[in-house]
Amino acid sequence: MQINLTGHHVDITDALRNYVDTKFSKLERHFDHINNVHVILNVEKLMQKAEATLHLNGGEVFATSEHQDMYAAIDGLINKLDRQVIKHKEKLSKH
Repeated sequence: MQINLTGHHVDITDALRNYVDTKFSKLERHFDHINNVHVILNVEKLMQKAEATLHLNGGEVFATSEHQDMYAAIDGLINKLDRQVIKHKEKLSKH
């Protein structure tokens, strides 16, 4: 799984990069057909925003999450993506 990490108005520190990598490795345990991930971390005034697009076998999953803390925004993003990935996996297994 390749992760492209982009920051808008935020420096991507090693700590942030490691945190994102760790969180996405948990997603990969649920569904190992994730080809490519594009993550954008953005700061808008007081809100920290994390959004990601996952390119999966058979589709694409997008989610976004906002919080005052960037790490919490990433956690929220992973939770949303996790639910969507599980749904996608269930759809594939029904066919």
